[in-house]
Amino acid sequence: MQTLRIVFMGTPDFAVPCLQTLLDSPHSVVGVFTQPDKPQGRKMVLTPPPVKVLAAENGVPVFQPEKMKDPATLEQLKSLAPDLIVVVAYGRILPRAVLELPRYGCINVHASLLPKYRGAAPIQWAILDGETETGVTIMQMDAGLDTGDVHRSRRGHRRYAAGQENTH
Repeated sequence: MQTLRIVFMGTPDFAVPCLQTLLDSPHSVVGVFTQPDKPQGRKMVLTPPPVKVLAAENGVPVFQPEKMKDPATLEQLKSLAPDLIVVVAYGRILPRAVLELPRYGCINVHASLLPKYRGAAPIQWAILDGETETGVTIMQMDAGLDTGDVHRSRRGHRRYAAGQENTH
């Protein structure tokens, strides 16, 4: 089996298990891109994203660019020479130059059964719509928003649907 050089792009808690799985694999996670630290809580304490914390604990270089279209960001990414980019809830749209950089392209782990909940906040929209079945989709990324070829989907059932009787 060929060892791949993987760049991971993600930010929230949802992305952490995917990064951990890659770190535990025989592949090499050569860099992690995540959103910048943000103030949180009443005291507005600058807090790193969960993905940054896990990457730092495992000695993986972390990059937190403000904009993916910045030429310096693209140069950083090129210097990592990724075979594959794995994206999980990164929160940024990737420009074509990034999508075309790795030999195997970019794959996205999306928190819905595409195509129903494309874009941001698919879990929240599924709850608001009262869905009792949802899932995760792994797809090849292209220039559109969640429009690439689907590699695999896995369905799952929610324990209850949100409704007026259990929301405030």
